Order: sequence, then structure tokens, then C-alpha cells
Amino acid sequence: MTARSVLLAGGGTAGHVSPLLALADCLRREDPTVTIAALGTAEGLESRLVPGRGYDLALVPKVPLPRKPSADLLRLPRNLGAAVRAAATAIEDIDADVVVGFGGYVSTPAYLAARRRGIPIVVHEQNARPGIANRLGARFATHVAVTFPDTPLPRAVVTGMPLRREIALLDRPGLRPKALAHFGLDPQWPTVLVTGGSLGAARINAAFEASVSALRAAGVQVLHVTGQGKEIEVSAARDGEPPYVVVPYADRMDLAYAAVDLVVGRAGANTVCELTAVGLPAVYVPLPIGNGEQRLNVSTVVAAGGGILVDDARMTANWVCDNLPLLLRDSTRLAAMASAAASVGERGGDQLLADLVHRAARTVRR
Repeated sequence: MTARSVLLAGGGTAGHVSPLLALADCLRREDPTVTIAALGTAEGLESRLVPGRGYDLALVPKVPLPRKPSADLLRLPRNLGAAVRAAATAIEDIDADVVVGFGGYVSTPAYLAARRRGIPIVVHEQNARPGIANRLGARFATHVAVTFPDTPLPRAVVTGMPLRREIALLDRPGLRPKALAHFGLDPQWPTVLVTGGSLGAARINAAFEASVSALRAAGVQVLHVTGQGKEIEVSAARDGEPPYVVVPYADRMDLAYAAVDLVVGRAGANTVCELTAVGLPAVYVPLPIGNGEQRLNVSTVVAAGGGILVDDARMTANWVCDNLPLLLRDSTRLAAMASAAASVGERGGDQLLADLVHRAARTVRR
């Protein structure tokens, strides 16, 4: 049987919500009658993005899983119990065949509620190093899907990342003229996209803000997505100078990718998977905090030659000025990097994960 009713659990960050929505869209394309609901918190991005895409959202209380002794640890049993009950209600409300979790705060109660009711569980882990929720869920999941091949979860199947259709189907050369015009860029210059993700990256922003004059003198055109509230001041280009375009946020990242020859950014799983799927060479600057997953996320593409790894501390104006113009003028190297990036990319992650969801549904005994 195919899944008739699916509860998707994941929220808090775009890293969890984006693949959740991509899978939901894929399931609905396959069968417009399928019942889909998402589980999330009132504080996370899902509270806005899920209803905005036309899916029902059931709320559970946010339950942090403390790593050290704290007041949150003492409150954990009570808080987790309330969240599990809310997740169970969401499962019952749609008579879910399958629960799919993407990690984060809401996945743990979803996994526990589904297990108690004998509902098949599918886990999808975005990062090369799994989080606590998915390490728990993988213990009793029917299927475990991972984005990167070296992710240490039991019985894992590599599906890649479920991507938005506008990214998965992107024709960069065909869209390039429209993309350049959209951002006010000039087709005569080599172009780099600078981005720190939706929140921006202060280190990357500062390095490029101090490099504007040098990049213009070197004939480098820049599209800089700074993050909301982190805009930088850049003077207008003079006659004959390449533009340096600053925007706080790009709601058309497909156009941003189509407009550029190279990307400089963080190494979140979504970013890495989107860039490899569309075949864009990149300079990756992993976030230096957390559990080190961003450095692991780029190990495959860097080993293949599709990306360059630069430590956060080394991302300075000196590095930008000394390295970026040389790289952008080396069309042969950029082409080789683009090909290498595409060789490890996966455009069909949404369908591969949907196939696992349907396989899990076939284990349901009604």
C-alpha cells in the first residue's frame, strides 16, 4: 500500500523545515488525496512556513533535551510527557499510517508516541553527524534515511536531501539572463554569491565588507546576502566597475544560484546539498561552534574537488583578496569544480525518501 496519511515531525530551523516541506510536496504530487499534517512548535519557523505552504500544523510544547544537569533536566519527564501526549493526539487526529521525523525538538515526542501505538517510523537525518533525537528514533525506526554516506546511524539508506522543486529542477544556464537582471548584475563580470544562510554570518560579512574596493578593482561582481538585520554599507559602483549588490534576504535562491559562478558560505546540510545538486563550486566556511557537523557535511564534496574548505578564523579580507579573484578568473578550474560538485549531488532526494515512506506504510496492519 502507499501511505494514505502521514505525520511529519521537524521544526525549529530551516534545516528541519525545508526537507519536511519538500517531502510533503512530493507525497502530494504523487497522490493529491493523501492526508498530510506536520508537528511543530509555536516558536519555530514551521509555525509560519507549514501553514503558508497549505499544510495543517499541530503544535507540541518545546522540550529541550539537556546535555548537562540543569533545571530543564529536572522538568524533562513532565515536559516530555506532555509533548508525547500532544504528538499522540496529532497521530490519532489524522489516523497516521507513518510518522516521519527530521530531528529537532518535536521529533523525540513524535517517535515515542508512534512507537507506543505501533505506527511505522521513518527517520531522515540531514547532517553528517546526527542529533540526539534522530539517534533515539533510529533505534526503533522502520527505515532510516541519511543525507551523507558516512552518517553513523544503524541500517541507514542514503537518500540525499529532499529539495525544493525550484532547486531540484534548476537549469542554471537557461535561467542565467533572467537571474542577472533580477539582481541588477552585469553579465560581463565573473560573479560570486556570498551567503551565511538565513541568519547571516558575521565573520563572512566582515571579510567581504572590507574587500569591496579590492574585489571591484579585480573585476569581481558580488551578490551578498547578508542576513536580516546584518546589512553592510557599500557605495554605488562607478562607471566601469562591477556591481556589488547587497540584499538582506533572497527569497529566490534559485535565481541567486543561476546568476553566479561561485559561492562562499557556511556548510549547513541544506546549503551543501543545494549547491552540489545544481553543480555550483563553493568555498565552504563551516560554523566553528556546535558539534562540528558542518565540517563533516562538506567532507565528500571537498574530497571530490567540488569545494574548498576554509576555517572560520582564516576567512578574512586578506584571504578574500588573495584567493577569490584568482579562482574566479580560472574558468578551467571552476568548470572542473562544478563537475565534481554535481557528481556528488542528488536532485531526487524527495522521491527517494517518499519511496521509503510508502515501504513503511506497507508494514501497517489495519
